[in-house]
Amino acid sequence: MDVPVTVKEKVTAPRIAGVGTAVSQDSYSQQELLATFRIADPKIRSVFLNSAIQRRYLSLPPLQDDGTRAIEEQGQLLDKHKALAVDMGARAVEACLKSVGASIDDIGHLTCVTSTGFLTPGLTALLIREMGVAPHCSRVDIVGMGCNAGLNALGVTSAWSAANPGQLALMVCAEACSAAYAFDSTMRTAVVNSLFGDGAAAIALTADDEFPAVEGPRVLGFASHIITDALGAMRYDWDSDQGKFSFFLDPDIPYVVGAHAELVIDRLLARNGLRRSDISHWLVHSGGKKVIDAVRVNLGLTRHDVRHTTGVLRDYGNLSSGSFLFSYERLVRENVATPGEYGVLMTMGPGSTIETGLIQW
Repeated sequence: MDVPVTVKEKVTAPRIAGVGTAVSQDSYSQQELLATFRIADPKIRSVFLNSAIQRRYLSLPPLQDDGTRAIEEQGQLLDKHKALAVDMGARAVEACLKSVGASIDDIGHLTCVTSTGFLTPGLTALLIREMGVAPHCSRVDIVGMGCNAGLNALGVTSAWSAANPGQLALMVCAEACSAAYAFDSTMRTAVVNSLFGDGAAAIALTADDEFPAVEGPRVLGFASHIITDALGAMRYDWDSDQGKFSFFLDPDIPYVVGAHAELVIDRLLARNGLRRSDISHWLVHSGGKKVIDAVRVNLGLTRHDVRHTTGVLRDYGNLSSGSFLFSYERLVRENVATPGEYGVLMTMGPGSTIETGLIQW
C-alpha cells in the first residue's frame, strides 16, 4: 500500500506589522496630584516627587462641594474600568491599524489584556461590538496577570499568527489604572498612587508579507521565570478596610527582579545562540525608577539602552501591561533599527514574574 507523502510547511516567524497607543483624557504632574489630594505628609510627598515621573494620564474622581475628590466605591471603579478600557483600547486599535494600512475587516484574531478591573464578557467581546469587528473573529482574554501580561499575550498572539498566515492578529493591552486606586494615609497606597497611569497599546502581527507597509521585526521566541519565593510581593487583592481591591508593592521588589533578570535573559539568548552584546535594542517595562535601575545594573545596560523605558515612565508613569509597547512605539518613530539587529522585550509583574521576548529586524 502506498504511503502518502506529507510535506511539512515552513513556519514563518510572525512579524510586528504596526503599533498604536492611547491614553485617557487628562494628565497631571506629580505636584498637581499632591495638591489635588491635599497630601502634606513629607514622606508621601517624597515618594511622589522622587519617582522620576513628570506627568501621568488619569481619570480622577469628581470634585465635591468642599473641593476634595469623591471616594469611589468598587462598583463605580468597575464601571470606570469598563468605560476607559473600551475607549482607550478602541483608539489604540485604530492607531495600530492605520500604521499597518489595514482596516477593521482585516482583523482575524484579537487578544486583550487587562488587570485593572474584571469584565465578563471580556474586553475582546466589548471591542468587537464597539468597533464592528467580524463576530467570527478568533479571540482570547488575558486577565489578572498584571504588568508582565503583555508578553504572555504576545506569545499567544504570535502562535496564532504563525498558524494562520495571511491573516492579521491584534493584541491590545488596556489598563485603566485610575480604576484600581485606593486612597488612605498609608505608605502602601502612596507608593501605588505615585506610580501608575492610564494607557492602552495595540500591536499587529502577520506571518506573511501581504501588508506592504510591514517592515517591523520578526518575533523569534520567549522565555519566562516566576520567582515563587516572592509570590506575594506584587499583588492586587481585596482590602477589607476600604471595601475595594487595592494593589500592593513590596519595597524590595526592585532588588528581587534585578537579581533574577540575568537568569531569564541569558536563557532566552542562549536558545538562539546569542549573547547580551548581540542585542542592539532593549525595551524594558517602565515599572518604576528603582526597578529600571536594578535591571539596568544587573544586565550591564547603559542609560541609553533604556532611554525609551525611562522616557515612558517620565511622561506616562507605569502603564502596567502595555508599557513596553509605548517604548516600542518610540523606537519605531526613532527609526534607528536596521535589518539584522536584535531586540529584547522584558516585562515584570506579579508572581513575581519576569517575561522576555526576542525580536529581529
